[in-house]
Amino acid sequence: MLLYQPQSGYCYNSDSIMLYNFISSFKPRGRMLDVGAGCGVVGLLVARDNPNIRLEAVEKQAVFVHYASKNAEVNSIDYKINHGSFLDFEDEKGYEYIISNPPFYHEGASRSEDEMIHTARYNLHLPIREFVNTAARLLRPQGHLIFCYDPQQFAFLCAAIDDAKLRVVDVQFVHSKQDRNATLVMVHARKNSKSLMKVWPPFIAFDQDEFSQASRDLYRKARTHSIKCRI
Repeated sequence: MLLYQPQSGYCYNSDSIMLYNFISSFKPRGRMLDVGAGCGVVGLLVARDNPNIRLEAVEKQAVFVHYASKNAEVNSIDYKINHGSFLDFEDEKGYEYIISNPPFYHEGASRSEDEMIHTARYNLHLPIREFVNTAARLLRPQGHLIFCYDPQQFAFLCAAIDDAKLRVVDVQFVHSKQDRNATLVMVHARKNSKSLMKVWPPFIAFDQDEFSQASRDLYRKARTHSIKCRI
């Protein structure tokens, strides 16, 4: 998949590729909303591999609306992107799937002065509770919310999901190496579910100083080619 990205500022990273893989494992179908789409990488990859998806997106930064629209066009993927804040987003039909790689850095983390990067990374622009409550409002009965987040905030995340009347049903922690703390957590929550939480085997990104076999398989599956440019 060819993906154009801004020449400077925020660019997607391995988090997005891992999230795409996690989402695809559920074989999604129906209406899907990609929240904070950026250049469109997560939603477009999922839609490429799952033809029964009807993909929409919402993105607050105008520059990314432009790039995501162009990326959908060059990859021949039917796409509707809405320019604006997810917290103000309205839809009467509801979605089977809401997916997101949301901004999850907390304000205690070292911050970037670049406005594009700050908006894309820091959760004051999309706080946990507001994010989850809005997703719950837009999901259809039995709908799925699938996203990645900072594992250090996992307890707060589970509390917010429970308060929104959703249920965490699948979790996978991502580690850079076998003996390192988790750097990312994948979360699958559902509306009107009574299932207990299933904790998946961890995803280990590196074996010594080389990509793990799981990482190599993942990047082979994603087949992305990124170009930083002005369009």
